[in-house]
Amino acid sequence: MPILNKDMTLCISLSARPSNNGTRFHNHLYEQLGLNWIYKAFAPTDLAQAIAGVRGLGIRGCAVSMPYKEDVIALVDVMDPSAKAIDSVNTIVNDAGRLTAYNTDYTAIEQLLQRNAVPTDYSVWLRGSGGMAKAAVAALRDAGFRDVTLIARNEDSGRTLAEQYGFAWSAELGSARSGAADLLINVTPIGMAGSMAGGPDADSLSFPQEAVDAATVVFDVVALPAETPLIKSARAAGKSVITGAEVATIQALEQFVLYTGIRPSDEQVRAAEEFMRAQ
Repeated sequence: MPILNKDMTLCISLSARPSNNGTRFHNHLYEQLGLNWIYKAFAPTDLAQAIAGVRGLGIRGCAVSMPYKEDVIALVDVMDPSAKAIDSVNTIVNDAGRLTAYNTDYTAIEQLLQRNAVPTDYSVWLRGSGGMAKAAVAALRDAGFRDVTLIARNEDSGRTLAEQYGFAWSAELGSARSGAADLLINVTPIGMAGSMAGGPDADSLSFPQEAVDAATVVFDVVALPAETPLIKSARAAGKSVITGAEVATIQALEQFVLYTGIRPSDEQVRAAEEFMRAQ
């Protein structure tokens, strides 16, 4: 890592529950590639002021995590089609004070469904209705999944999002249609650890054990810890799993490319991913 200096380019992340995943991934790539850049995670107390700081201080890139992926829309200048299509932002690029918003979450979910060859005729239960849920339902729809039930207590956001993509909605898992789902996807913070997480949900399952036992594939977008309670439960039950750590790697890589204009080699990405997960 280069010594801090006046010519260094700064990138940041904004999250209510910051982790070191992005910090370690990006900074490791900067070091590998000899870039005079640095990446720092923040938990903003005022989102509008934080985005104004990105603009005013010339911060090159800004990753956006829960719960700000929709709130930042009013604070940027341009919505790239990747963000505009789903009204959710996870990446901001600053070009001389002009802030353009992108979404790389969609790309990550899309690629992981393809890599794991998840059949599109699987029934799906997806829990959550926030910014990541928007990326997930769009990726599911575009991949060809049709039997999808979105489970969200907030009827306004849950029902609206489900109907927008032609899917079903249920307020609670117990009131979802009878039977079980082949694919479970958690896009809520349930099971998340970290400096600001804690609380009763950190050790909770986002789906009941009987749903895990009946599923074939379990997908948790929570990246910290890499082995969430849901992923541990699914592994113990012999299920195929897709982890939030995998999501974090892909979306962070695409952010890195947007910020720097450089696409690292597969070997460099693997090294950065290993460094990220070794924390």
